[in-house]
Amino acid sequence: MRRTLGLLWPMLASLLLPLAVAWFVYPATHLPPGFGVFPPEFVAAAPPFWLLAFIIVGLIEIVIAAFLIKPTWFGFQPVVPKPPLPLTKLPYWFWIGLVLTVFFWWLMWSRVTVFGNLVYYAFTPLWWGFILVLDGLVYRRNGGQSLLSGRSTTLFISSLVSIAGWGVFEYFDYFALGNWYYPNGNMPELSHGMIVFLFIIAYTTVWPAVFEWYTLLNTFPVMAARYSRGPKLALPGSPLLWLGLILISVMVVFPYPLFWVLWIGPLIVLSGQLIRKGVWTPFTAMAQGNWGPMVLMALSSLFNGFFWELWNFGSANPNPAPQTNPNYWIYDIPYVNVIHIFAEMPLEGYAGYLPFGILVWIVFIWAGEVFGFSTDLGVQTGAGASNTASADNPAASDIPGLVPGPAHRL
Repeated sequence: MRRTLGLLWPMLASLLLPLAVAWFVYPATHLPPGFGVFPPEFVAAAPPFWLLAFIIVGLIEIVIAAFLIKPTWFGFQPVVPKPPLPLTKLPYWFWIGLVLTVFFWWLMWSRVTVFGNLVYYAFTPLWWGFILVLDGLVYRRNGGQSLLSGRSTTLFISSLVSIAGWGVFEYFDYFALGNWYYPNGNMPELSHGMIVFLFIIAYTTVWPAVFEWYTLLNTFPVMAARYSRGPKLALPGSPLLWLGLILISVMVVFPYPLFWVLWIGPLIVLSGQLIRKGVWTPFTAMAQGNWGPMVLMALSSLFNGFFWELWNFGSANPNPAPQTNPNYWIYDIPYVNVIHIFAEMPLEGYAGYLPFGILVWIVFIWAGEVFGFSTDLGVQTGAGASNTASADNPAASDIPGLVPGPAHRL
């Protein structure tokens, strides 16, 4: 009980502090404009394009891209990957998922009503179909093992955590004055209750999709080993925790300059407390020199983000009428909301998917610790480093933390 309370209070503080600060920031209503309207609607235009901010963000992203492409420039040692596992026959659910994905992709983009009102419900079956496709690819590349085949309970629980987790981010978005909003959230063709239901079931897809990408990336030996032997960087738990709480509080006062805290603040709050409690996180592996779990989860979110943005954009563009996707979203990001390539997301905004992927995993690990369920994603050493050990290329088993999984504890 004491351990559970120790994990609960940082999350509660993250949720309550913005309300406390908003009491003073908005003396008339004590809440930010648009608070509680669901789905969230447009509040006010964010500050316009600012070249200096665009350049600074761009330079940061160039450094991140250089790290991902050339980790040896940042002190990582090359690791010879193991050979890939023999391919297995694609499972039947891959083909089911492929049919669902193609059909509902076409339906969402064509916006035809030949199937009646089915077009309004296309978002969730499209994404669950895509999740089945990804899982089938994992099954084929991972010797007949995948989340659905071997950890279906974990996959199901992740969909429930996804509902609550994304709901929390919608909550923080009110205090950031609407980094995104849903212009079709009050479609006359659907009742408000139905729209709320569609949003809730759509939320079930976020965590499972990112986790499927993560297990898929780990089936590629080069990807699994690429970031496995780097500098040992141990992050301090307590400073992270308090820094995150401070940032979340100050974000309410300065929502536009600190719009990015929406993603970074909760991440470092929960990570800091998990580190303090000795719970395994991807930062635990990073402290041992293995950055692989953290980097691959970040990339998983980024890769999935391209599909999120592409399919969302096509559901309303290039011809904006008629509008048939109630889940369609638009961004209202300060300073850098320019260069949209088949997406409502600005080009520089894609970098936000990197910390978001880590945050997805951290929230899942935190929830597993609080509610007592397994968060092991089942990533094996089969796609890791070569078994041939040498001074320059240690064996996979010699690389600390090469097997990423929240089941491991300090």
